[in-house]
Amino acid sequence: MTLDQSNKKVSLWQPNRPKSKLIELIIKIIFGSFAFVSIATTMGIVLTLIFNTVDFFKEVSFLHYLTDTKWTPLFSSANFGIFVLISATVLSSVIAIVVALPLGLLSAICLSEYATERTRKILKPILEILAGVPTVVYGYFALLFLTPLLRLPMPEWVQNIIPAWDQFIPGLQGFNSLSAGIVLGIMIMPLVASLSEDAIYAVPQSLRDGAYALGATKREVIISVVLPAALSGIVSSLILAISRAIGETMIVALAAGQNPRLGLNPFVPVMTMTAFIVQVSLGDTPAGSIAYKTIYAVGMTLFLITLVLNIFSFWFVRRFREKYD
Repeated sequence: MTLDQSNKKVSLWQPNRPKSKLIELIIKIIFGSFAFVSIATTMGIVLTLIFNTVDFFKEVSFLHYLTDTKWTPLFSSANFGIFVLISATVLSSVIAIVVALPLGLLSAICLSEYATERTRKILKPILEILAGVPTVVYGYFALLFLTPLLRLPMPEWVQNIIPAWDQFIPGLQGFNSLSAGIVLGIMIMPLVASLSEDAIYAVPQSLRDGAYALGATKREVIISVVLPAALSGIVSSLILAISRAIGETMIVALAAGQNPRLGLNPFVPVMTMTAFIVQVSLGDTPAGSIAYKTIYAVGMTLFLITLVLNIFSFWFVRRFREKYD
């Protein structure tokens, strides 16, 4: 082998260091720019909420905001009791979780523990299709299908026995949080099912085999071994679903109504925080007015609620996460 051939062969294995360093620098700048944009966007949203919320509380007492029992910021005699909107938001979210938790968790257990691998690959994408349905469709489904279904008149012989039972859900009005909460639960159910199924599926098979070796049945293995091992992932999916339900807009705006009412009656029209933001954002409220600034106060309240939920989820996952080799 000649000297030229030897030098040429060695050069093939030696990277171009200056060029590699330049490419690495460019990649770092690009990725750093994307990270900076996401952080800057988040900070911009938070600062916008903070500044406008401060302007709102310059005109409205914070104590009045927390203790008033009426919410009428668009009336001449304005009242700013935020718990009127919070109670409606909590009510619809609780109904949604009551629907989504059993359906989602049982679906996750079925897909992970009972379904075959082929069935799982078919059913899981079909289940996740529900998450892609536009929320406005869910809203009209609740308003035009579920509510009339729940208000169907009872047979005459039933009304003769119980005169007050004139419809399937007595006292249910056209706009109500019950229908909105049920459909909201159907909407977030794929979120609970998919994330819980991933957590359950990730539990090592050795734990199941050890329980079977001790004589446990499949039901006992699922309840006593698999679910406790996947608890952190299940709780995380539940809290994420609650945050999604609290921040949902179109379903509650269309089906729950826009009547600010303090209480926990699911059969009457109510107004959630997101529904109020929709109402004010339609364009009829003058920009810069106190009624307009309520958007930011309500938005900040909603942001703080979801922030607390996410902090709790982060703490719970770190506290109860199970690690296996």
